Amino acid sequence: MDKNKQRKLERKGWKVGSASEFLSLSPEERAYIEVKLALSEKLRKKRMTKKLTQAQLAKLINSSQSRVAKMEAGDASVSLDLLVRSLLALGTSKHNLAQMISYS
Repeated sequence: MDKNKQRKLERKGWKVGSASEFLSLSPEERAYIEVKLALSEKLRKKRMTKKLTQAQLAKLINSSQSRVAKMEAGDASVSLDLLVRSLLALGTSKHNLAQMISYS
């Protein structure tokens, strides 16, 4: 956020902080969310690189297009297990998967 805008908001009584602070997330919860969002983004990029639609990926992993959309959006209802299995189905190696997690 622009520092000038932040100062104006604070002068008017607003508290400025991160989503993590607002939600009172522990470091572990924050790390979990970061990993999940990183995998969601990698899934979308990998699908697009392979020139697959969400429906085609859904068929490949025996799921639905709406579920793939939720996976790519980082929806809270999507498990890490499903994200990992989907990335593996798209040809992601275990080594690349470990890199994705370590850089998040």
